Amino acid sequence: MEWIETSMRRVADGGQGMRQLRRSEEIQTAAAILKEGGLVAFPTETVYGLGAIATSADAVAGIYRAKGRPSDNPLIIHLGSVERVADWVKTVPPIAQVLAKRFWPGPLTMIFQHRGNLAANVTAGLPTVAVRVPDHPVAQALLLEVGIPVAAPSANRSGRPSPTEARHVWDDLHGKLAMILDGGPTGYGVESTVVDVTGEVPVLLRPGGVTLEQLREAVGAVEVDPGLTHEDVTPRSPGMKYRHYAPEGDLWLVREPWAEVKEALERAVKRHQAQGLRVGLLVTGEHKDLVAADLTVCCGWRRDPLSVAQQLYHALRTFDEKGMDVIFAETFPDEGLFRSVMNRLMKAAGGKILDLKR
Repeated sequence: MEWIETSMRRVADGGQGMRQLRRSEEIQTAAAILKEGGLVAFPTETVYGLGAIATSADAVAGIYRAKGRPSDNPLIIHLGSVERVADWVKTVPPIAQVLAKRFWPGPLTMIFQHRGNLAANVTAGLPTVAVRVPDHPVAQALLLEVGIPVAAPSANRSGRPSPTEARHVWDDLHGKLAMILDGGPTGYGVESTVVDVTGEVPVLLRPGGVTLEQLREAVGAVEVDPGLTHEDVTPRSPGMKYRHYAPEGDLWLVREPWAEVKEALERAVKRHQAQGLRVGLLVTGEHKDLVAADLTVCCGWRRDPLSVAQQLYHALRTFDEKGMDVIFAETFPDEGLFRSVMNRLMKAAGGKILDLKR
């Protein structure tokens, strides 16, 4: 398997022209692999994706095998330009056109009725397909070179934290794909927002890089899938049906402001350490020195939600690298980009909340 660095600032050739040439050759190589039915990991502005051409059932089956992903979990297809979307969906409703004009290319996925010209295992047999036009120069160059849709879930083992750096892909999937294009760290750090536009009112199926507030500012009414807020309802979004984003350690969320439960949290840490367990804390910069544990990982700053989203998955993977058995994580308000962060944390923890006021 090749691990290719494509980011302009990371390629070590001499002049600008040589760097441009090398990147072009890498994109052509990756596109050829995809067209031949192989798997290529590539960066987007959200997370790294594991790509296969979306018109080949055999190629798409390779994604499910490499990730260990359940086959009833549909995939998102990626296109290099907005103009190509109509080739693969029955219709682009007016409200979808508004969203596309506002957020594409970008971290938004929309659900459409498909034309039936995609591999059936892309959509898990459903009449709908999830479509995205990513805003990353490497992704766009690759997709335009391929010329047909590329199915691409996150490039990690199913259930693990999504990859925001090429080395995360290598850690999870080396030996299971043909090539990794390294575009450096991703910009958003959490996956795209998924919105169903097949009905009269758009429905938010997965919070992500585009916030609910931004969607409503663009088109007015946007409903929220009950599966996001009710534990007894299965989410309808690709990638949300099963437990995801989880570190190897036992992750618990702390709802209360840490300054208010400092002593109780210290007791919880010591109680677990007394059982021979290594305890990690996932905190923002504002709270990094509040409580001591075996490992404290700082995940951005509360005053900067994007910094938290960008560093979330990297932080969760760090706990695995250091062998933490139990992790206590700070939580965030259900608004803006923090809504996406909390969605991922709740999934990663399996909904477990540490009750420090008992």
